[in-house]
Amino acid sequence: MSRLVYVNGDFVAEEDAKISVFDRGFLFADAVYEVSTVLDGKLIDNNAHLRRLSRSLSELSMAAPCSDEELVAAQHKLVELNGVDQGLLYLQVSRGVADRDFFYPSHNDSSLVMFTQKKSLLDNPKVLTGLRIISVPDIRWQRRDIKTVGLLAPCMSKQAAIDANADDAWMVEDGYVTEGTSNNAYIVTADNKIKTRHLGNEILSGITRTAVLKFAREANYEVVEEPFTLKEVESAQEAFITSASLFVMPVVNVDGKDIGSGKPGPVSLEMRKIYIETARERADL
Repeated sequence: MSRLVYVNGDFVAEEDAKISVFDRGFLFADAVYEVSTVLDGKLIDNNAHLRRLSRSLSELSMAAPCSDEELVAAQHKLVELNGVDQGLLYLQVSRGVADRDFFYPSHNDSSLVMFTQKKSLLDNPKVLTGLRIISVPDIRWQRRDIKTVGLLAPCMSKQAAIDANADDAWMVEDGYVTEGTSNNAYIVTADNKIKTRHLGNEILSGITRTAVLKFAREANYEVVEEPFTLKEVESAQEAFITSASLFVMPVVNVDGKDIGSGKPGPVSLEMRKIYIETARERADL
């Protein structure tokens, strides 16, 4: 049996899930998205994802496709119908269907599509080895704070990492690391401070980022929110990334140079443990 997909109010088999060729998400990447983690059949930090979705819609003057209550009910039903115990729930809102033209159409009929992916998230073997990262120029547009589906630049960067036998890429602009291809980037300095880029138009405000920084402060780590260079990465004792699908993942090598001992460090592993335990306790479902 194929998984079920949600398309504008209907739950349909994935092979029957279709959108119009005139959908502006297809034609212009005129769409935004969110990815919520599913653990133990429950949605993690889902309310925060919905708040960010609302902000993205507002920044693009795009109408919500339905109420939050209707959206959450559909999310829960989709997780249940597909029997997802561990994995991801993807949702995408586009401006909807209109004849192709660059200006926004006058109608407000946004389109909503959702699907689930079963995936083992807790037992990721990369936790034991850490990630190998390369640096690449940040060639994205200037409104990275809006979570749009225009992801070709991150895809190119991710593929460059794979081609270099690495796991991912950190994007660099004006000499400073912005973020990973689909994650926020951090270093742990020699004096044990956790450093990550401040929020602004240059990076996405990660939901996992917000939670991890809160937990870090509660664990008495000093958090510094400012840009860091690749030179600072070289002298760091640890590095890690955060995202909804990877939680907290150690980074052990950047551009062929080991970070600290070249193995996952205690701060990264502690933050991962705290995040997973707390997220499971506070799941939205």
